[in-house]
Amino acid sequence: MINYKKLLLIFTLLSSQFSFASEKTLVRLGALAFGTVNWELTAMQQAGIMETEHYRLQVIKMANPQAAKIALQSGAVDMIVTDWIWVSRMRALGKDYSFYPYSNTSGALVVAENSSIKQLQDLKNKKLAVAGGELDKNSLLLQVLMQQKGQMDIFTSIEKVYGAPPLLNQQMQDKRVDALLTYWHYAAQMQGEGYRVLMTGADILHGLGIQVSVPSIGYVFDRTWARSNKAAVQAFLENTRQIKNTLCIDDFAWQNIEPLTQAKTAQVCKLLRQQYCAGRVTSWGAKEQQAAGVIFQYLKEVSQQRLTGKSDKIQAGTFW
Repeated sequence: MINYKKLLLIFTLLSSQFSFASEKTLVRLGALAFGTVNWELTAMQQAGIMETEHYRLQVIKMANPQAAKIALQSGAVDMIVTDWIWVSRMRALGKDYSFYPYSNTSGALVVAENSSIKQLQDLKNKKLAVAGGELDKNSLLLQVLMQQKGQMDIFTSIEKVYGAPPLLNQQMQDKRVDALLTYWHYAAQMQGEGYRVLMTGADILHGLGIQVSVPSIGYVFDRTWARSNKAAVQAFLENTRQIKNTLCIDDFAWQNIEPLTQAKTAQVCKLLRQQYCAGRVTSWGAKEQQAAGVIFQYLKEVSQQRLTGKSDKIQAGTFW
């Protein structure tokens, strides 16, 4: 004899499960194939949190930062990792993008251990390799710092070479350049091989009177989309914070993603982990956002608006 009550109960449970599955938000994340964000994504996959009750994460590999920005603008992805300067500039053009901080870690100015360069003045007439091009933020802020110190004649005397970070690391090793201003993980590789950090991006900001840590890169997404999928976005961001903490306190979890760091020695691996963990964002509020406003003004003036666009200040809504 058919038990209709039992069948009805089973049908109700199955229906609720299908409904539950359909409510998951697909989050398409455009991530650079060589970026450090892949460390977290791999750890998330190993921890089984690429899909939760709130979201299903799809990672789409991007060839370069520009490709990621184009993908976001075209709607091919929902989220990318980039800087808030770009977000503010796009908001001024009518895009409803917003920024949530990912990392505080900044680049560094590196010299050989036995280099005669001991301070900024010693860069006079030297050859400096800069990763990221003419509008690299650390390079622009270094120019501001030297200007404030009355050292613009020294800055203008420096011969600057631009290129991809791996190529510039090699030029430094081949002694084709005297100093290297590069991204933090490439600087850590050089430091692990015996090179000396003359100044970090944070040191440059401190020299400009900015004492709080201001994250330069973060997750960027359309604010309207994020509001419509708030539970999914919040769950994803929370999981990325938790997995970063896990990588910093759990040696086994870190060992599982070590191959992604491409560290050639144990010392380089140790430095990468230390600096990655030091970059965790522990404070993000009014003080940090006000400091970002000061940085924006410096970058606007020194780049003659080429980096920031024509806005006089950070656009409202830039920070999520």
